[in-house]
Amino acid sequence: MSVFRHIVTALFYVVLIGRSVYFAQGQLSPTFYDQTCPNVTNIIRGILLNAAIDDPRITASLVRLHFHDCFVQGCDASILLDDANTTEKVALPNANSVRGYELIDQMKTALENVCAQTVSCADIVTIAAEESVVLAGGPSWAVPLGRLDSRSANRTLANSALPGFNEPLDDIKAKFAAVGLDTSVDVVALSGAHTFGRAQCFTFDQRLYNFSGIGDQDPDLNETLAARLREICPTSGLTNLTNLDHTTPNAFDNRYFTNLQVEEGLLRSDQILFSTPGADTVEIVNNFSSNQTAFFEAFAVSMIRMGNIRPPADVGGEVRLNCRVVNANISTVSDSEDARLVSSI
Repeated sequence: MSVFRHIVTALFYVVLIGRSVYFAQGQLSPTFYDQTCPNVTNIIRGILLNAAIDDPRITASLVRLHFHDCFVQGCDASILLDDANTTEKVALPNANSVRGYELIDQMKTALENVCAQTVSCADIVTIAAEESVVLAGGPSWAVPLGRLDSRSANRTLANSALPGFNEPLDDIKAKFAAVGLDTSVDVVALSGAHTFGRAQCFTFDQRLYNFSGIGDQDPDLNETLAARLREICPTSGLTNLTNLDHTTPNAFDNRYFTNLQVEEGLLRSDQILFSTPGADTVEIVNNFSSNQTAFFEAFAVSMIRMGNIRPPADVGGEVRLNCRVVNANISTVSDSEDARLVSSI
């Protein structure tokens, strides 16, 4: 892992120099908490390790939580807010699907006990995603830190900005471009997070039973896999779970890309990376399938890029006391805690 960390750290600074205007990287640094909360990563890692013993799926879920946060008004922990009128948790891409909120709460509580009002919820989500990848056997990278938490969520944007599991490749690329990400390598590399985790049957049942509206199967879905999936996902069981990668479901590796080459991508949004005629993503899939090191390096750099999607410049932020509630709505804040509130930026 140390080799990957050195490689990716170097690549990070290349990205920093080349795209500093967009990423506003001057505000973020892997050493941000070295003086104020030096054990932040160790604390998050310890809680994650304990949780993964009973719930191996949690690592993939935390990576997905990070993705779904960053694509909606930047990496600002807006997805964690519970406000009934604006919460992103009930947006269509998130409802009864995104998980890990309680574990983030545990991490926040532990950090408040040792570094009060210091570590933002947005940074906790970001660190937890990196540590989840490492725990599953994937690459590590130096995580830029220093984000603030938003004071609002945006359910409307959550319903429109997140790539969908049945969307055409061009639509997915447009959503990546809208947040400043690359429409080829970033799309393929970040999709590679589907090398671990689970999906509910409703996310791909159309591929099994009614792909084009005439009761047919997706022609880009392997017949053997389709038969197996119909057993797992009868029409009466669309909330059942199955592995995104049926070969090595809990490991972070490059088998996801090998699966695409034999039409064994579970979601339509996965398979189209390889099956769309003439797409520039095909060559990248082939490269990552044959070279796991190339995938790991690209994934780490793409995660840094995604992790630096920033909220609009005129939006203020804070370090929340409770990841589910903005500080102004916490009636039990003590005078000493009030004094530590972070002012708007």
